[in-house]
Amino acid sequence: MRADSLQPSILAPAGNRESFLAALAAGAEAIYCGLKKHSARMGAQNFTIAELTTLIPLAHEKGAKVFITVNTMMIPAELDEVGDLIKRLNRFARPDALIIQDLALISVARQADFTGDLVLSTLANVSFPEALPVVRNKLGVKAVVVPRELCIDEVRAMARGCPEGLELEIFVHGALCYGISGRCYWSSYLGGKSGLRGRCVQPCRRVYRQENREARSFSCQDLSLDVLVKVLLNIPQISGWKIEGRKKGPHYVFYTVKAYQMLRDHGTDPQAKKEALLLLEQSLGRKTTHYRFLPQRPQNPVSDDDQTASGLLVGKTEGGGRKTFISPKLNLMRGDVLRIGYEDQRWHHICKVNRYVPKNGHYYLDPSIHCSAPKGTSVFLIDRREGALEEMIRNLEKELGNVPLLPKVRGAFQAKLSWRPTKRKSIKEITVYRSLDQTGAKNRIGLWLSAETLPEQAATDIWWWLPPVIWPEEIEELKAQIEEVLKKGAHSFVLNAPWQICFFEKSPRLALWAGPFCNIANALAIEALSSLGFTGVIVSPELGGEDYLKLPKQSPLPLGIVVSGNWPLCVARTLSRKIKTNIPFTSPKGELAWVSEHGSTFWLYPNWPIDLTDKRQQLKSAGYSLFVNLRQPVPRTVNMKKRQGLWNWKIGLK
Repeated sequence: MRADSLQPSILAPAGNRESFLAALAAGAEAIYCGLKKHSARMGAQNFTIAELTTLIPLAHEKGAKVFITVNTMMIPAELDEVGDLIKRLNRFARPDALIIQDLALISVARQADFTGDLVLSTLANVSFPEALPVVRNKLGVKAVVVPRELCIDEVRAMARGCPEGLELEIFVHGALCYGISGRCYWSSYLGGKSGLRGRCVQPCRRVYRQENREARSFSCQDLSLDVLVKVLLNIPQISGWKIEGRKKGPHYVFYTVKAYQMLRDHGTDPQAKKEALLLLEQSLGRKTTHYRFLPQRPQNPVSDDDQTASGLLVGKTEGGGRKTFISPKLNLMRGDVLRIGYEDQRWHHICKVNRYVPKNGHYYLDPSIHCSAPKGTSVFLIDRREGALEEMIRNLEKELGNVPLLPKVRGAFQAKLSWRPTKRKSIKEITVYRSLDQTGAKNRIGLWLSAETLPEQAATDIWWWLPPVIWPEEIEELKAQIEEVLKKGAHSFVLNAPWQICFFEKSPRLALWAGPFCNIANALAIEALSSLGFTGVIVSPELGGEDYLKLPKQSPLPLGIVVSGNWPLCVARTLSRKIKTNIPFTSPKGELAWVSEHGSTFWLYPNWPIDLTDKRQQLKSAGYSLFVNLRQPVPRTVNMKKRQGLWNWKIGLK
C-alpha cells in the first residue's frame, strides 16, 4: 500500500449524460468529459456548458471532481472562442480542472480567470522524467497524464523525477492508439481530419495488404492492467487511475469503474479480484493486453488473427438476405446495442435489440438494413442497459436541477497578444538527413541526432534534430550525444518536444528551435515556447494555407516551415510481428506506405511527400525565415507516387 495511505482516484470517462451518471453511480472519484467543441473525442456526444451547470454540482455533492477536456491543438482563429468558453465554463459550471494539450491554453486559462487546475494530456507527450520540472516550475501545470507506452520501471522513473506539487495520472484501461499519443498524423495526412483535433477516422483499424497477406495489422487490442494495478499503489506521485472510453456507454463506464475500485481497495482478496476480472470481461471492450507494462513480459498489442472491433463478440450472421439472423452466445436484453460488422465494411450498422433473446436463440435482423451483411459477419454487443443500472441512473436524474438557459453573450473574451511581432531574420534553408552518407544538398545540413550520426570532426554547420519521442531509458545516452556535439562546436538544435529544452539550460547562446513535432499552431503557444527559452519555431505541418500565412504577423519568434519531404503518418513503439520493415503495404483505397525503424520507434511513411515548394514565395512574403526539407531514405521496394503534397493547405485543418 502507499506510504501516505492516500488512494489514487478512479477517473471515469463520460461522453454523454447517462455515462456521467453511471460514473457517479459506480462511485468514481473523478469524471472527465468534453465540450461540444475543442475536445479530442469529437465523436462522443459531449456536453454543453448549460448541461454541466447541473451535472458538476451533483458530482461535487457525491464527492467526485470533474475535469473538462479542452485538449485539441488550437488554430489562430480559435483562441478567442476557446477563451470565451473557459470563462463561461468557470463562471457557470466551476469544473475542478482542464485537461489540455496546447500550450496556448495555459495563457488562455489565466486570461479567462479560470480557478481550477491544469492537467497536461497524454497528447502533450511528456515521456521522460527530466521534462517534469519544466512542466511544473515553468508552466505551472498541476498534473501530467503519462504515455500509455511506459512500462512500470519507466513509470517509477517518472515518479522519481516528479517535483513537489506535480501529480501523475496513468491510463489503466481502455482503447490503445497504434501511434504514440501526440505523434500520429495518419488521419490528417490522408483526409484532413486530425487526431490532434479529436477528429481521427482511425485508419489504423483498417485492413492492409503486405505482399500476399491481408490483416488489420495496426489495430490494437485494449489496454487492461487489471490485477497488475496493485504495483501502482506503491507510487505516491500517481494521483489518478484513468479509464479511457468517452465514446462508450454507461454499462462500460459502470463496470470498469467498479472493477478498478475492487482492485484498488480489495486487491489482496482473491474473491474480489475474481469478481473484478469478471466485470472487466463483461464491460464490452475489445480483447485486452497488458502491452509494455511488464518489461520482462511485454505483449504486442496488435493481434494478427483476432478481431479488434469494439464490443463483445456475440455471434456471426447466419441465413441471408431478408432472413439474416444471429444465434447469440449469451442472453440478449431488450435495449442492448449491437454492432454489425466492422466500421470500414459497407454493411456496417448499429442497432438496438427490441426483445429478450435467450442464449443460442434466433434473433432476426431488420431486413431493410442488414440484408447486405454476408453470412459469417461478426456481430458485437457494444452497450447494454441492465434494469438495476437504469434505475440508478434514473434516480440520479431526479436529483438534477433543470438545465438553465444561459446568457447568449459571445465575443466577450479576446486573447491578449502582449508582444510585438519579431523582425524576420535572414532566410535560411536546411535539408535534414538520417545519416552522414545521405547528405549532399546545396542547403545547410540537418541531421537526426543518434549514435550513427555523431561526427568525428567539427559540427558547427549542422542543425541537430532531436527525436520526437524520448523514453526514460534513453536519457543518459541522449545527454552524452548532446554533450559530444556541443564539444565539437554545435550551436543549432531542433527540439521536437517543448520539454527537451531541459537539456540545454546550462548552454546559453544556442539556436534552439522548436521542431514540427511540437505541434505548434498559434501565437500564444509560440509565446509559451519563447518563455521557455526557444529562439524559433517550426510550425505544425498540419496547418492550412490561411493559418500558415497569418502566423508570422502574430509571432514573437522567427518561424520555420516544412516545405518538402517525407513526413510520417505516425511514430509508434510497436509493430506487428507479421509486418516487415521497408516493404510497402497498401490500404483498401490503394494508398501505399512503409515502415522504417529508427532507434526504439517505428515510423510509417506514405509514398508521397509534403511539397509546398510552389508556395515558397508566398511564405517568404508572409515572414517565414527557415525552410525545411526532410529526407528519409526510400526503400528500393517503394515507388514514390507523383501526387500533390499540399496536405491541408487548401482544405484547412479540420
